[in-house]
Amino acid sequence: MKNVNVSLQILPAVPENKIYDVVDKAIEYIQSTGVKYIVGPMETTMEGEYDVLMEIVKKCHEIVFEHGAERVVSVVKIDAKKNGVTMDEKIYKYR
Repeated sequence: MKNVNVSLQILPAVPENKIYDVVDKAIEYIQSTGVKYIVGPMETTMEGEYDVLMEIVKKCHEIVFEHGAERVVSVVKIDAKKNGVTMDEKIYKYR
């Protein structure tokens, strides 16, 4: 599948004062992958090949568990078009 956008919101079951620390670990992993991404206040949106992004989502869950979460609830949104979709085409006029 051509470029898709995947937004990931991770809600780890950790003490409130640890939430950002745990979520930051997942964002650090996303940064390390080299995919295009934008961190927002409620979710991180990535752009790339579908299977690659789904593997990133899976690894983010593993990372959250490795950093103390007993449970994680995630919201995943996927935007795909037949010929691919970019984040820039959606937000260029706001940047």
